[in-house]
Amino acid sequence: MARRAGADGSKTAEAIRTAGLRLIFQHGYEGMSLRDLAQSVGIQPGSLYNHITTKQALLFDFLVEHMTRLTEALDAALAGIESPLARLDTFIEFHLRYHLTRRMEVFVNNSELRSLEPQNRAVVTGLRRDYERRLEQILAEGTRSGALAVPDVTVATFAIIAQLTGVVGWYDPKGRLGEDEIIAIHRQLVVKGLLPQLP
Repeated sequence: MARRAGADGSKTAEAIRTAGLRLIFQHGYEGMSLRDLAQSVGIQPGSLYNHITTKQALLFDFLVEHMTRLTEALDAALAGIESPLARLDTFIEFHLRYHLTRRMEVFVNNSELRSLEPQNRAVVTGLRRDYERRLEQILAEGTRSGALAVPDVTVATFAIIAQLTGVVGWYDPKGRLGEDEIIAIHRQLVVKGLLPQLP
C-alpha cells in the first residue's frame, strides 16, 4: 500500500490526527476503526502504533487539545479588557467565531465526551469547567459592579454557553446571514437580557 503521508514521522502523525478527527466526525467514535484510519492515511494498521497507543488515546488527545487551545485563545482575547460589559461582549464574539470556524472539532468535542473512559472524561470535564469559569467570573464581576443583573451566575453561564455553542448545529455559511450578522444578533440577545431593568 502506498504511503501517502510520506516518510516524515511528524507528517504521518499529523495526517493520522487529521484523518482521525474527520472519521470520528463522520462515523462517530464507535463507528471508526483503526483499520479504516490506517487505510485513510495510507499506512499499514500496525504502523499506527508508532504514532498513537489506542483509539481512546487519540480521542482523548483531540478533546484535551481542543479545550486547551480554546481557553488559551480566550485568555488572549480578554487580555487588557477591564470593563465587565466589554469582557462579556468579547467573550460572545470570541466563542461564536472560534466555534463557527471549527465546526468539526466542536462537534466531536461535544458529542464524544461520552465515549471517554471515566478517568479521561474527568480530565476533559475539568478543562471544560475551567473555560466556563471565565464566563462565570465576567458575569459575577458585572453583577457586583451593577453593570449586569444576573439572578444566578452558574445557571446563566451554562445557558449562555449552550446558546452560543448551539449555533454550530444550525448555522449555514451559505445562508442569508454571515458570521458578523449572527454574532451581532447574539450580542444583542445575550447582553440585553442581562442588563439591569430600569424602574
